[in-house]
Amino acid sequence: MKKAIFLALCLLCASAPARPSDLPPAPHVEASAYLVLDYNSGQTLLSRHADERIEPASLTRLMSAYIVFDALKQKAIKPNEKITVSEKASHAEGPRMFIAPKTAVTVDQLLHGMIVESGNDACIALAEGVAGSEQAFVEKMNREAQRLGMKNTHFTNATGMPSPDHYTTARDLATLSAALIRNFPEYYPLFSIRQFTWNGISQPNRNRLLWMDPYVDGLETGHGGTAGYCLVASVKRDRRRLISVLAGAGSDSGRAMESQQLLNYALQYYNSVRLYAKGQTVTTLRVWKGKQNTLKAGFLDDLYVTVPRGEESGLQATIEAQQPLIVPVLAGQKVGVVKINLDGKRFAEFPLVSLENVAPANIFGRAWDSFKLLFD
Repeated sequence: MKKAIFLALCLLCASAPARPSDLPPAPHVEASAYLVLDYNSGQTLLSRHADERIEPASLTRLMSAYIVFDALKQKAIKPNEKITVSEKASHAEGPRMFIAPKTAVTVDQLLHGMIVESGNDACIALAEGVAGSEQAFVEKMNREAQRLGMKNTHFTNATGMPSPDHYTTARDLATLSAALIRNFPEYYPLFSIRQFTWNGISQPNRNRLLWMDPYVDGLETGHGGTAGYCLVASVKRDRRRLISVLAGAGSDSGRAMESQQLLNYALQYYNSVRLYAKGQTVTTLRVWKGKQNTLKAGFLDDLYVTVPRGEESGLQATIEAQQPLIVPVLAGQKVGVVKINLDGKRFAEFPLVSLENVAPANIFGRAWDSFKLLFD
Protein backbone atom coordinates (compact mmCIF):
# COMPACT_ATOMS: atom_id res chain seq x y z
CA MET A 1 0.00 0.00 0.00
CA LYS A 2 1.30 3.47 -0.84
CA LYS A 3 0.67 6.59 1.18
CA ALA A 4 0.73 9.95 -0.65
CA ILE A 5 1.78 13.14 1.11
CA PHE A 6 1.30 16.47 -0.68
CA LEU A 7 3.80 19.31 -0.23
CA ALA A 8 3.45 22.80 -1.71
CA LEU A 9 6.66 24.71 -2.42
CA CYS A 10 5.48 27.94 -0.81
CA LEU A 11 8.81 29.75 -0.84
CA LEU A 12 9.03 29.37 -4.59
CA CYS A 13 5.54 30.72 -5.06
CA ALA A 14 6.25 33.77 -2.91
CA SER A 15 9.37 34.81 -4.82
CA ALA A 16 8.49 33.83 -8.39
CA PRO A 17 8.00 36.54 -11.02
CA ALA A 18 5.04 36.69 -13.36
CA ARG A 19 4.89 33.76 -15.74
CA PRO A 20 5.64 34.43 -19.41
CA SER A 21 3.22 33.19 -22.04
CA ASP A 22 5.97 31.29 -23.89
CA LEU A 23 9.69 31.19 -24.55
CA PRO A 24 11.28 32.97 -27.50
CA PRO A 25 12.55 30.57 -30.17
CA ALA A 26 15.93 28.98 -29.58
CA PRO A 27 18.81 30.57 -31.50
CA HIS A 28 19.61 29.30 -34.97
CA VAL A 29 22.95 27.56 -34.70
CA GLU A 30 25.22 26.58 -37.57
CA ALA A 31 26.32 23.16 -36.37
CA SER A 32 25.53 19.54 -37.13
CA ALA A 33 24.74 18.65 -33.50
CA TYR A 34 24.51 20.36 -30.14
CA LEU A 35 23.20 19.98 -26.60
CA VAL A 36 22.98 22.23 -23.54
CA LEU A 37 22.87 20.48 -20.16
CA ASP A 38 22.02 22.00 -16.78
CA TYR A 39 24.69 20.52 -14.53
CA ASN A 40 22.75 20.79 -11.26
CA SER A 41 19.47 19.29 -12.43
CA GLY A 42 20.87 17.04 -15.16
CA GLN A 43 18.19 18.30 -17.56
CA THR A 44 18.74 18.85 -21.27
CA LEU A 45 17.59 22.37 -22.12
CA LEU A 46 18.42 22.58 -25.84
CA SER A 47 19.47 19.94 -28.33
CA ARG A 48 19.66 18.94 -31.97
CA HIS A 49 20.81 15.53 -33.22
CA ALA A 50 22.20 14.94 -29.72
CA ASP A 51 22.11 11.14 -30.08
CA GLU A 52 23.55 10.90 -33.59
CA ARG A 53 27.07 9.60 -33.91
CA ILE A 54 29.77 12.20 -34.41
CA GLU A 55 33.52 12.06 -34.78
CA PRO A 56 34.90 13.37 -31.47
CA ALA A 57 38.32 14.42 -32.80
CA SER A 58 40.31 16.06 -29.98
CA LEU A 59 37.27 16.03 -27.68
CA THR A 60 38.49 12.47 -27.07
CA ARG A 61 41.00 14.01 -24.67
CA LEU A 62 38.17 14.63 -22.20
CA MET A 63 38.07 10.89 -21.56
CA SER A 64 41.86 10.68 -21.58
CA ALA A 65 41.92 13.39 -18.90
CA TYR A 66 39.24 11.52 -16.93
CA ILE A 67 41.34 8.33 -16.84
CA VAL A 68 44.49 10.21 -15.80
CA PHE A 69 42.59 12.15 -13.10
CA ASP A 70 41.23 8.88 -11.76
CA ALA A 71 44.73 7.37 -11.67
CA LEU A 72 45.87 10.41 -9.67
CA LYS A 73 42.91 10.10 -7.32
CA GLN A 74 43.66 6.41 -6.77
CA LYS A 75 47.34 7.32 -6.21
CA ALA A 76 48.42 5.00 -9.02
CA ILE A 77 50.52 7.96 -10.23
CA LYS A 78 51.59 11.24 -8.65
CA PRO A 79 51.64 14.78 -10.10
CA ASN A 80 55.41 15.12 -9.67
CA GLU A 81 56.14 11.63 -11.01
CA LYS A 82 58.23 11.69 -14.19
CA ILE A 83 57.33 9.82 -17.35
CA THR A 84 59.94 9.20 -20.03
CA VAL A 85 58.38 10.17 -23.34
CA SER A 86 58.60 7.44 -25.98
CA GLU A 87 59.45 7.83 -29.67
CA LYS A 88 55.82 7.07 -30.50
CA ALA A 89 54.52 9.79 -28.21
CA SER A 90 57.11 12.35 -29.31
CA HIS A 91 56.20 11.93 -32.98
CA ALA A 92 52.42 11.86 -32.51
CA GLU A 93 50.34 13.32 -35.33
CA GLY A 94 48.37 16.52 -34.81
CA PRO A 95 48.99 19.32 -32.31
CA ARG A 96 51.89 18.74 -29.96
CA MET A 97 53.64 19.98 -26.84
CA PHE A 98 56.92 19.43 -28.72
CA ILE A 99 58.66 17.05 -26.31
CA ALA A 100 61.91 15.45 -27.44
CA PRO A 101 61.98 11.63 -27.22
CA LYS A 102 63.43 10.10 -24.05
CA THR A 103 62.74 13.32 -22.12
CA ALA A 104 61.48 12.81 -18.55
CA VAL A 105 58.44 15.03 -17.96
CA THR A 106 56.24 15.20 -14.87
CA VAL A 107 52.62 14.06 -14.95
CA ASP A 108 51.57 17.61 -14.03
CA GLN A 109 53.49 19.11 -16.97
CA LEU A 110 52.07 16.51 -19.35
CA LEU A 111 48.54 17.28 -18.14
CA HIS A 112 49.11 20.97 -18.86
CA GLY A 113 50.43 20.05 -22.28
CA MET A 114 47.50 17.79 -23.08
CA ILE A 115 44.72 20.02 -21.76
CA VAL A 116 45.98 23.57 -22.39
CA GLU A 117 48.07 23.00 -25.52
CA SER A 118 46.01 20.08 -26.91
CA GLY A 119 49.26 18.11 -27.22
CA ASN A 120 48.85 14.64 -28.65
CA ASP A 121 52.43 13.81 -27.64
CA ALA A 122 51.58 14.60 -24.01
CA CYS A 123 48.36 12.59 -24.30
CA ILE A 124 50.09 9.44 -25.57
CA ALA A 125 52.88 9.81 -23.00
CA LEU A 126 50.28 9.93 -20.22
CA ALA A 127 48.43 6.94 -21.69
CA GLU A 128 51.63 4.91 -21.72
CA GLY A 129 52.56 6.07 -18.23
CA VAL A 130 49.16 5.15 -16.76
CA ALA A 131 48.44 1.88 -18.58
CA GLY A 132 51.73 0.75 -20.13
CA SER A 133 50.54 1.27 -23.69
CA GLU A 134 48.06 3.42 -25.56
CA GLN A 135 45.96 0.37 -26.43
CA ALA A 136 45.67 -0.70 -22.79
CA PHE A 137 44.74 2.89 -21.94
CA VAL A 138 42.02 2.87 -24.62
CA GLU A 139 40.54 -0.24 -23.04
CA LYS A 140 40.25 1.69 -19.78
CA MET A 141 38.58 4.54 -21.69
CA ASN A 142 35.93 2.24 -23.15
CA ARG A 143 35.24 0.53 -19.82
CA GLU A 144 34.78 3.90 -18.13
CA ALA A 145 32.52 5.14 -20.94
CA GLN A 146 30.23 2.17 -20.37
CA ARG A 147 30.27 2.69 -16.60
CA LEU A 148 29.29 6.34 -17.01
CA GLY A 149 26.38 5.40 -19.28
CA MET A 150 27.90 6.67 -22.54
CA LYS A 151 25.88 4.21 -24.59
CA ASN A 152 26.85 5.46 -28.05
CA THR A 153 30.59 5.94 -27.59
CA HIS A 154 33.60 3.88 -28.61
CA PHE A 155 37.26 4.85 -28.62
CA THR A 156 40.14 3.39 -30.65
CA ASN A 157 42.86 5.82 -29.56
CA ALA A 158 43.61 8.32 -26.80
CA THR A 159 43.99 11.45 -28.94
CA GLY A 160 41.03 11.50 -31.31
CA MET A 161 42.75 10.62 -34.56
CA PRO A 162 40.12 9.62 -37.18
CA SER A 163 38.96 6.00 -37.24
CA PRO A 164 35.71 4.37 -38.41
CA ASP A 165 35.19 2.82 -34.96
CA HIS A 166 36.01 5.99 -33.03
CA TYR A 167 32.74 7.80 -32.31
CA THR A 168 30.52 9.43 -29.69
CA THR A 169 27.45 11.69 -29.42
CA ALA A 170 26.78 15.17 -28.06
CA ARG A 171 24.76 13.65 -25.21
CA ASP A 172 27.56 11.26 -24.24
CA LEU A 173 30.09 14.09 -24.25
CA ALA A 174 27.83 16.10 -21.94
CA THR A 175 27.61 13.10 -19.61
CA LEU A 176 31.40 12.78 -19.59
CA SER A 177 31.93 16.51 -19.00
CA ALA A 178 29.53 16.55 -16.05
CA ALA A 179 31.33 13.54 -14.55
CA LEU A 180 34.71 15.28 -14.95
CA ILE A 181 33.48 18.35 -13.09
CA ARG A 182 31.69 16.34 -10.39
CA ASN A 183 34.34 13.71 -9.70
CA PHE A 184 37.56 15.71 -10.03
CA PRO A 185 37.04 19.25 -8.67
CA GLU A 186 40.72 19.41 -7.71
CA TYR A 187 41.88 18.88 -11.32
CA TYR A 188 39.08 20.53 -13.28
CA PRO A 189 40.68 24.05 -13.02
CA LEU A 190 43.32 22.85 -15.52
CA PHE A 191 40.70 23.40 -18.24
CA SER A 192 40.52 27.15 -17.48
CA ILE A 193 44.25 27.84 -17.95
CA ARG A 194 44.69 30.11 -20.96
CA GLN A 195 48.31 29.46 -21.83
CA PHE A 196 51.17 27.09 -21.06
CA THR A 197 54.87 27.28 -21.88
CA TRP A 198 57.08 24.24 -22.36
CA ASN A 199 60.73 24.38 -23.35
CA GLY A 200 60.42 28.04 -24.34
CA ILE A 201 57.38 27.46 -26.56
CA SER A 202 54.15 29.15 -25.40
CA GLN A 203 50.82 27.97 -26.75
CA PRO A 204 47.35 29.33 -25.95
CA ASN A 205 44.31 27.31 -24.99
CA ARG A 206 42.23 26.88 -28.15
CA ASN A 207 38.96 27.46 -26.28
CA ARG A 208 38.19 31.06 -27.32
CA LEU A 209 35.33 31.31 -24.83
CA LEU A 210 37.89 31.54 -22.02
CA TRP A 211 38.68 35.01 -23.37
CA MET A 212 35.16 35.94 -24.51
CA ASP A 213 33.22 35.10 -21.33
CA PRO A 214 34.66 35.50 -17.81
CA TYR A 215 32.22 32.88 -16.50
CA VAL A 216 33.44 30.12 -18.85
CA ASP A 217 35.95 27.78 -17.15
CA GLY A 218 36.43 24.89 -19.62
CA LEU A 219 36.48 22.42 -21.33
CA GLU A 220 37.89 21.28 -24.74
CA THR A 221 38.04 21.95 -28.49
CA GLY A 222 38.22 19.57 -31.41
CA HIS A 223 38.70 19.73 -35.17
CA GLY A 224 39.38 17.33 -37.99
CA GLY A 225 38.01 14.87 -40.50
CA THR A 226 34.22 14.91 -40.73
CA ALA A 227 33.98 16.40 -37.24
CA GLY A 228 34.31 20.01 -38.36
CA TYR A 229 34.99 22.44 -35.55
CA CYS A 230 33.78 21.22 -32.14
CA LEU A 231 33.64 22.70 -28.67
CA VAL A 232 32.57 21.48 -25.26
CA ALA A 233 32.20 24.44 -22.89
CA SER A 234 31.02 25.06 -19.36
CA VAL A 235 29.84 28.30 -17.79
CA LYS A 236 29.31 28.92 -14.07
CA ARG A 237 27.31 31.88 -12.75
CA ASP A 238 26.52 31.89 -9.05
CA ARG A 239 25.07 28.46 -8.27
CA ARG A 240 24.25 27.68 -11.88
CA ARG A 241 26.47 25.69 -14.20
CA LEU A 242 25.67 24.84 -17.81
CA ILE A 243 27.53 22.54 -20.18
CA SER A 244 27.28 22.97 -23.95
CA VAL A 245 28.42 20.49 -26.58
CA LEU A 246 28.64 21.65 -30.20
CA ALA A 247 29.92 19.71 -33.21
CA GLY A 248 30.24 20.45 -36.91
CA ALA A 249 30.70 24.22 -36.87
CA GLY A 250 32.32 25.80 -39.91
CA SER A 251 35.21 27.60 -38.25
CA ASP A 252 37.20 28.13 -35.07
CA SER A 253 35.46 31.44 -34.36
CA GLY A 254 32.12 29.95 -35.38
CA ARG A 255 32.20 27.17 -32.79
CA ALA A 256 32.86 29.75 -30.07
CA MET A 257 30.16 32.19 -31.21
CA GLU A 258 27.53 29.48 -31.68
CA SER A 259 28.32 27.93 -28.28
CA GLN A 260 28.06 31.37 -26.68
CA GLN A 261 24.61 31.83 -28.22
CA LEU A 262 23.38 28.54 -26.79
CA LEU A 263 24.75 29.23 -23.32
CA ASN A 264 23.42 32.78 -23.20
CA TYR A 265 19.94 31.67 -24.26
CA ALA A 266 19.81 28.94 -21.61
CA LEU A 267 21.06 31.30 -18.90
CA GLN A 268 18.58 34.00 -19.84
CA TYR A 269 15.43 31.98 -20.30
CA TYR A 270 15.81 29.08 -17.85
CA ASN A 271 16.27 28.99 -14.10
CA SER A 272 17.64 26.20 -11.94
CA VAL A 273 15.74 25.88 -8.66
CA ARG A 274 16.96 23.99 -5.62
CA LEU A 275 13.93 22.22 -4.20
CA TYR A 276 15.66 20.41 -1.34
CA ALA A 277 19.13 20.60 0.20
CA LYS A 278 21.44 17.64 0.67
CA GLY A 279 20.49 15.84 3.89
CA GLN A 280 17.39 17.99 4.46
CA THR A 281 14.49 16.16 6.12
CA VAL A 282 11.79 16.31 3.46
CA THR A 283 9.35 14.22 5.48
CA THR A 284 9.22 11.80 8.42
CA LEU A 285 7.87 8.32 7.74
CA ARG A 286 6.45 5.60 9.96
CA VAL A 287 8.71 2.57 10.28
CA TRP A 288 7.72 -0.82 11.72
CA LYS A 289 9.53 -3.36 13.92
CA GLY A 290 12.41 -0.98 14.56
CA LYS A 291 14.15 0.48 17.60
CA GLN A 292 12.48 3.75 16.57
CA ASN A 293 9.03 4.37 15.12
CA THR A 294 9.94 6.98 12.52
CA LEU A 295 12.75 7.80 10.10
CA LYS A 296 13.87 10.94 8.32
CA ALA A 297 13.65 10.86 4.54
CA GLY A 298 15.18 13.17 1.94
CA PHE A 299 17.99 13.25 -0.62
CA LEU A 300 21.71 12.50 -0.42
CA ASP A 301 22.48 15.40 -2.79
CA ASP A 302 20.90 18.78 -3.45
CA LEU A 303 17.81 18.33 -5.63
CA TYR A 304 17.42 20.82 -8.48
CA VAL A 305 14.96 21.23 -11.31
CA THR A 306 15.29 23.62 -14.23
CA VAL A 307 12.23 25.44 -15.58
CA PRO A 308 11.59 28.39 -17.89
CA ARG A 309 12.07 31.64 -15.99
CA GLY A 310 8.81 32.84 -14.48
CA GLU A 311 7.30 29.37 -14.18
CA GLU A 312 8.77 28.59 -10.76
CA SER A 313 5.44 29.32 -9.06
CA GLY A 314 3.84 26.41 -10.92
CA LEU A 315 6.02 23.81 -9.17
CA GLN A 316 4.42 21.43 -6.70
CA ALA A 317 5.75 18.27 -5.07
CA THR A 318 3.90 15.10 -4.10
CA ILE A 319 5.45 12.35 -1.99
CA GLU A 320 4.43 8.74 -2.45
CA ALA A 321 5.92 6.82 0.47
CA GLN A 322 6.41 3.07 0.53
CA GLN A 323 4.26 1.64 3.33
CA PRO A 324 4.64 -0.37 5.39
CA LEU A 325 8.37 0.25 5.88
CA ILE A 326 9.79 -2.69 7.82
CA VAL A 327 13.28 -2.77 9.32
CA PRO A 328 16.09 -3.07 8.71
CA VAL A 329 16.25 0.21 6.78
CA LEU A 330 19.63 1.57 5.72
CA ALA A 331 20.63 5.17 5.00
CA GLY A 332 20.35 5.72 1.25
CA GLN A 333 17.66 3.06 0.83
CA LYS A 334 14.72 4.09 -1.37
CA VAL A 335 11.62 4.67 0.74
CA GLY A 336 9.39 6.52 -1.69
CA VAL A 337 9.15 8.82 -4.70
CA VAL A 338 8.90 12.59 -4.97
CA LYS A 339 6.83 13.56 -8.01
CA ILE A 340 7.20 17.11 -9.31
CA ASN A 341 4.36 18.76 -11.22
CA LEU A 342 4.62 22.00 -13.22
CA ASP A 343 1.30 23.78 -13.72
CA GLY A 344 -0.50 20.57 -12.80
CA LYS A 345 1.37 18.42 -15.33
CA ARG A 346 3.94 15.74 -14.47
CA PHE A 347 7.41 17.23 -14.86
CA ALA A 348 9.85 14.85 -13.11
CA GLU A 349 10.16 12.31 -10.34
CA PHE A 350 13.00 11.39 -8.00
CA PRO A 351 13.63 8.54 -5.53
CA LEU A 352 13.19 9.55 -1.88
CA VAL A 353 15.71 7.84 0.43
CA SER A 354 16.15 7.22 4.13
CA LEU A 355 18.61 9.61 5.78
CA GLU A 356 19.36 7.23 8.65
CA ASN A 357 19.76 3.59 9.60
CA VAL A 358 16.96 1.95 11.58
CA ALA A 359 17.87 -1.27 13.36
CA PRO A 360 15.37 -3.97 14.39
CA ALA A 361 13.67 -3.75 17.78
CA ASN A 362 13.86 -6.57 20.32
CA ILE A 363 11.62 -9.61 19.95
CA PHE A 364 8.78 -8.02 21.92
CA GLY A 365 8.82 -4.81 19.89
CA ARG A 366 8.80 -6.74 16.63
CA ALA A 367 5.94 -8.96 17.82
CA TRP A 368 3.87 -5.95 18.90
CA ASP A 369 4.33 -4.18 15.56
CA SER A 370 3.48 -7.40 13.71
CA PHE A 371 0.22 -7.51 15.63
CA LYS A 372 -0.57 -3.85 14.90
CA LEU A 373 0.15 -4.34 11.19
CA LEU A 374 -2.69 -6.86 11.03
CA PHE A 375 -5.13 -4.03 11.71
CA ASP A 376 -3.35 -1.09 10.03
